[in-house]
Amino acid sequence: MKLIAVNIAQAKQLSYRGQAVQTGIFKEPVTKPVMVRTSGLDGDKVADLSVHGGVYKAVYAYPVEHYEYWKPRLGRMDLPFGQFGENMTVEGMTEDRVQIGDVFRIGDAVLQVTQPRLPCYKLALKMGSMKFPKQFLASGRVGYYFRVLEEGTVGRGDRIQRVSVDPAGVTIQAIVRLAFTDNGDTPAIKKALAIPALSQEWRSLLEERLAAA
Repeated sequence: MKLIAVNIAQAKQLSYRGQAVQTGIFKEPVTKPVMVRTSGLDGDKVADLSVHGGVYKAVYAYPVEHYEYWKPRLGRMDLPFGQFGENMTVEGMTEDRVQIGDVFRIGDAVLQVTQPRLPCYKLALKMGSMKFPKQFLASGRVGYYFRVLEEGTVGRGDRIQRVSVDPAGVTIQAIVRLAFTDNGDTPAIKKALAIPALSQEWRSLLEERLAAA
């Protein structure tokens, strides 16, 4: 497993439905190591803390393997790292291999997986298609968020080590299915809800699915 790119952004103003909105989704790769703190990466702007950022969404990672999936579907070969708004473009860490609660050492930092990413309208604006968030979610190639257990510097090319594996064994792929496809599987939902590392956002989402079931 490897850190392919570290991506940050300053806030940018866009127009959405006649309103000016701020976004930090236009990430660009950096060449120098970056300090990762419990609040996120130094130099990276989070415009809306109700949607991104915070303790449980301090760092967003996206697998580099998905870039080849999206290129023909988007009809674009010019997809630079950071295209999907990720702070870290990672290799060997697809959603079927990463579990909620897993802990990784990346560079000098230690991070724990907390939830999948839910796409919003700002991703649609970035991609130039209001249909893209639905395509993104339906693909299952959504990436995931980390919280920071130990602050430290990270840089492109850093080796990634899995420090511990969560005993529940609920992958990012599986929890996305529970929320949007297999939301009648109450035993699996209860198993996911028992994971201490699961973010409150996704805990609330799965509790809603459980109540409906």
